[in-house]
Amino acid sequence: MQQNSINDSGLDLHSLIAKNRFGTFFGVPQALFDEVWQNLTASDGNSVAYISMEIGADPDVFHPIKDRLMDLERTDSMDSRLKQFIQKLFHGPEKIPCYGGGLGVLAGDTLKSFADCRIPVVAVSLLYRHGYFSQIVDSKLGQISQSVDWHPEKTPGLYLLRDPKNPKQPLQIQIPFFNEYDQETIASAQVWMKMEVNHSLDFFVPELLLDFSLEENPAPIRNAAGQLYNSESSFVKATQRRMLGTGILPVLHELGITSNTLHLNEQHGVVVALQLIAEELQTSTKHSDPSLASDKQILAAADKVARKLVYTIHTPVKAGHDRFDKTVYAGMSHKSCRHILELLAHDDEAPHSYNFTTLAMRVNRSTNSVSRLHRDVTRKQFPGLAEKISAITNGVHHLTWISDARAEVFDAFSQLNSWREDPGVFQNVEKLCNDSRFRTYLRRAWDKDSIILYDYINRMLLQHRNQMSSTWIDPPNYYSNLIDADNQLDPAVFTIGFARRFSTYKRADLIFDNIDTLCSILVKNKWPVTFLFSGKAHPADEPGKSVIKLILDYQEELHAKSQGLANLIFIPNYDMQIAKMMVAGVHIWLNSPKRPLEASGTSGMKAALNGVPNLSIMDGWWVEGYHDGATGWKFGHEGPVEEADLSESPEALLYAEDSASFYQTLPLVLQEFYEDDARSRFFDKAIMNLCLNVPIFNTHRMAAEYLQRYNLDLPSSLQTKMDKFAGLYNSNI
Repeated sequence: MQQNSINDSGLDLHSLIAKNRFGTFFGVPQALFDEVWQNLTASDGNSVAYISMEIGADPDVFHPIKDRLMDLERTDSMDSRLKQFIQKLFHGPEKIPCYGGGLGVLAGDTLKSFADCRIPVVAVSLLYRHGYFSQIVDSKLGQISQSVDWHPEKTPGLYLLRDPKNPKQPLQIQIPFFNEYDQETIASAQVWMKMEVNHSLDFFVPELLLDFSLEENPAPIRNAAGQLYNSESSFVKATQRRMLGTGILPVLHELGITSNTLHLNEQHGVVVALQLIAEELQTSTKHSDPSLASDKQILAAADKVARKLVYTIHTPVKAGHDRFDKTVYAGMSHKSCRHILELLAHDDEAPHSYNFTTLAMRVNRSTNSVSRLHRDVTRKQFPGLAEKISAITNGVHHLTWISDARAEVFDAFSQLNSWREDPGVFQNVEKLCNDSRFRTYLRRAWDKDSIILYDYINRMLLQHRNQMSSTWIDPPNYYSNLIDADNQLDPAVFTIGFARRFSTYKRADLIFDNIDTLCSILVKNKWPVTFLFSGKAHPADEPGKSVIKLILDYQEELHAKSQGLANLIFIPNYDMQIAKMMVAGVHIWLNSPKRPLEASGTSGMKAALNGVPNLSIMDGWWVEGYHDGATGWKFGHEGPVEEADLSESPEALLYAEDSASFYQTLPLVLQEFYEDDARSRFFDKAIMNLCLNVPIFNTHRMAAEYLQRYNLDLPSSLQTKMDKFAGLYNSNI
């Protein structure tokens, strides 16, 4: 399926081996590797370091090197060195479980587009030896969390960097930690590099993953290095943030990377600002100890450091903002750090805490929200900084999320030539709206993707039923008790998809608030519906886990009261591969958060990229993607955002009002899907998603808008290309 620049069937695979003083790598030619590395280490600093607590880059959903070798039927080699690379590529683990949800997947998509667009970027994150967590779901117990055991050394595209002075040893960086008496403890991290190679194999973005799980490190550091978003205590949580933030400059320095711009994807790595301020104070005040600087000098240094930082804020939800009690932070940081925090991270609502979101909001040259509505909400939350808060609406990587079946359709029409390189060409779908061949091909592709999804679901249900006798797990789906060879779920049945993190404000159970009303709609019209849900709650989020349990508890009642017309299915252990099947195989994508608490939301964008309409609250990206109903349906509360709307308390979540609106809207959707004289209108919405939403909600366009904040000096031809992508949409209108 990939259209790559390396297309010679006689390709010498040795040409895809590259070396530098940190190791040997596979997937790109030496000359290209050297070009990328030289750009990142150039003295002019004309590159960007992208900082994220998590990066979703599973190699089972986007694997251009593997695709190319399969196209060339080069899946093995007699050469021992090549054999090792190829065996790992085709038989190694297909997961890098160092992401928890949308933030990490967005980071991965962003880096893929930087690679596609040949932008000089390096990423920095952490490597978690036990990943996020593996989700088991039991019908009686709900979500059960298990740690993940994975093997980075066996994972394709992931390399442990070597120490140039001693190539037999891994490269390590050292990070100082301090106790409340300013006594120093050194923690070490080894450095892994994921090569995010683009679809044409002619550029890559290195992702540097800091691994603090070394035996010589103190136990608290090893513990914090184990699992993403470990929140067993505030100390562990703060330690993770500090490991990321203080690791950035040392790893860049060790590799010779000179990036003048640091992009914080959320505030998790904002401790780097403290380091930069301390360095600036040592230069400007000539004090060897930054704690001797005056408040005025610190503020002046912060203003200068701010010119290096770009910051993306992702949530208006208070739980998404890091606050740490001052006594907790005193146990890991130097007094000079705490002096800076007193000035720049003061929290009026919690004066005994440091607010790291406040710090990130203050020390940057550009603060970016992730949708227009989120921009307006963020300005209300930070009125003193409102002038510098702008919007860059999120996107998704179209080459990752468009299904293979849809891709074959797009390849078949000249109007969409070069769609892989330029998502803007989907504007030409308008010329194909009434093309019977295009409509037929697209419908067949959709049906194929639905069959793939339902094959997975039916196998899962049977497997869960068969496991009842061999495990203690009760199947998470009531339908496992009903399924057999003659009674399997039908992919032709209207399927509503919902998949995201289970947090109370996302209201996964909203549409089941009145099951009697919901079932009466289906029974009256004899409309069958499959509700397909997936997602994880953070292991420490008991209210979120209770929502998963509610979903499980509704299954039998929904089936009975709908006379078998409605089935509610939960897919455990949500990941990128399940997401890719769902966004292409369902018939509509549901999003039901309380407005305006969903800052953006990207799962619905992935569905839209496959032509799947959305049925959503007018929140986040959907305010921009709705297009007056041309691409889907809306329901629920609208109107100006008031302070009370930001409440997450259970009594303020508007269940009755917004579920009633859903029950009014659902018949309109089902009528268009099931009634012959209306079905064409449903399909029109699918086509208009391709035409109106693909050119907007992609990470190529998003990357182009961020470039306007980065101030990079690009070659004129590349700048022209990126200006074209930026011209597809202006998030900040």
